[in-house]
Amino acid sequence: MSSEADFDVGARLSAVRKMHHISQRELAKRAGVTNGTISLIEQNRVSPSVSSLRKVLQGLPMSFSDFFSLEAAPRQDVFFAAAELLEIGDAKISYRQIGRDLAQRELQILHERYAPGSDTGRAMLRHESEEGGVVIRGKLEVTVGDQRRLLGPGDAYYFDSRLPHRFRNIGDEECEIVSACTPPSF
Repeated sequence: MSSEADFDVGARLSAVRKMHHISQRELAKRAGVTNGTISLIEQNRVSPSVSSLRKVLQGLPMSFSDFFSLEAAPRQDVFFAAAELLEIGDAKISYRQIGRDLAQRELQILHERYAPGSDTGRAMLRHESEEGGVVIRGKLEVTVGDQRRLLGPGDAYYFDSRLPHRFRNIGDEECEIVSACTPPSF
């Protein structure tokens, strides 16, 4: 942890309050202080006394020591270089996932590449989610339930993944897609 001189009381109070899903108004009400007091502390426009901060923290409820020792939640990555995408496919079908750890994520985004003649298999896929995608280049045959369509660049699909589905590149060039699935399916 950084030195006390570097500790940002306002930012920590704001983060802890938001972590508990409490508005400034609600925290002020619980702590018996004015809305302005909470706002000024969070903006670092006032430096609260020990007793004032303790009173505010009782509105969460959180101990004084927990407030100062709480580790800040790790920031999730936002940007990903092409080399950082996680390959989860094989030689015939490349699934390059944006982000390595999807444990705290609700959406899986993939950059997919289908070699000519490749497909997801004779057995239809099914899983608990929704998915959609846009063909960037090439042609892809998409089957969902009893519907089948050949999609080309700019064409898209979006469906309930509990329906049996299959993807096939029936062309003679690589097919490239950007897709999304919620929740992550693999």
